[in-house]
Amino acid sequence: MKTLEKRIKKYLVERGWHHLRPADIAKSIMIEGAELLELFQWDNKELAEVKKDKVKVEHIKKELADVLIYSLEMSVLLGLDTQKIISEKLTHAAKKYPAHLMRKNAKKGAGSGEDSAYWRIKAEHRRNAT
Repeated sequence: MKTLEKRIKKYLVERGWHHLRPADIAKSIMIEGAELLELFQWDNKELAEVKKDKVKVEHIKKELADVLIYSLEMSVLLGLDTQKIISEKLTHAAKKYPAHLMRKNAKKGAGSGEDSAYWRIKAEHRRNAT
């Protein structure tokens, strides 16, 4: 991760972009995220189907790379330890959404989004955050 962060920093500095505003980076993340989402507009294929579509996977790789690069740029510009913040968030999510509850009710291919336990936990955390 540090290697990528250094490469991103060098890329930004070389172009004079190392003083970009965080809001502009956040907008770029969302714009690229929308371009990634657009690849799935009007279809809802299962994982195996998408993986078989080599052309679609190539498009996904490009848009996903854009989202990831902008995300890393945000982290680098703010001086964050990307590996640490991802690790902390994964630890938090693992506690928030216990595997045994999520796996028990998850529908094939749908993740936990259709699971009532997921929505109950999410609502509880939102109440406690306010």
